[in-house]
Amino acid sequence: MRIIIVEDEALLALELESEVEAAGHSVVGVAADSASAIALIEKESADFAFVDIHLLDGPTGVDVGRFLASKNVPYVFVSGNIKRIPPDFAGAVGAIEKPYTVNGLQNALGYLDALISGKDGLVVPPNLIMPLTTTS
Repeated sequence: MRIIIVEDEALLALELESEVEAAGHSVVGVAADSASAIALIEKESADFAFVDIHLLDGPTGVDVGRFLASKNVPYVFVSGNIKRIPPDFAGAVGAIEKPYTVNGLQNALGYLDALISGKDGLVVPPNLIMPLTTTS
C-alpha cells in the first residue's frame, strides 16, 4: 500500500514510517500540520493514511480525516487522546491509541491491508479501536 503519515511528532513519524516500510508498504509522504497534509493528499495517490488528532496547528487531525474520507482514502487515527474522536469517527476505519507496541501496530497494519484488499472473515486486532456500528 501507498501510505501517508500525518503526525506532528517527528520521532513518532519516523518510527511509524520505519514500521510501515518494514511491513512491505511505501510511505508517500509525511505531514505535520493540516495544510501540509491536505496538500500532500491532493498531490499523492495514497491507498491509506495514519492520522494523529493533534497536529502542529492544533487538533486539526479530525479535519484532515474528513478530507481523506471525502477523497475515499481509508485511514485510522493514531492518537494519545482518542476521546477527541467524534462519534462518527470522521469516516475513519478505526483508531490506534498511543503509545502502541510495534507488534500491535504490525497486527493492525496487516488487518487494515487485508480489509482494504477486500478479504472476508477478518478478526480485528485488540489494539485497533473500531467505530460503533448501529443497526436500524
